[in-house]
Amino acid sequence: MAKKGINLSIYLVGMAVTLIGFCLPMFSGFLGKSGNGFSFINFNNSGFVTIGALLIAIGAIAGVVIALLGMGDQLEWLALAVSVAGGIILILGFTTNGGIYKAIGKNMLKHATVGFWMVVAGWVVAAIGKVLKK
Repeated sequence: MAKKGINLSIYLVGMAVTLIGFCLPMFSGFLGKSGNGFSFINFNNSGFVTIGALLIAIGAIAGVVIALLGMGDQLEWLALAVSVAGGIILILGFTTNGGIYKAIGKNMLKHATVGFWMVVAGWVVAAIGKVLKK
């Protein structure tokens, strides 16, 4: 039983790190650091960037809640998959949209800041926590 609690904590920490990273500046641009992940959400001109940012946040929040409530292994995997899919959609949005998004998307890793790396690290930690749980 003690091992299950430790691994649940690893998943929970990973999803929490993802959520915290989403709240920090994710990319730098020509005008300095961008806003956090919430600044990519634009309901007036919703596209891939908005959908991706929403999925990252919704997946991370759901993962934390599901882990805290102990709602099930499949739901934890689903929350992680939704968050990762949001990241993929966000990247696609950067590379296909015009304007400042395209400028960031061309050299995404070059423009990545602490928030982006925390989101990715959170996904990896959460996945490790799920694999070790078995």
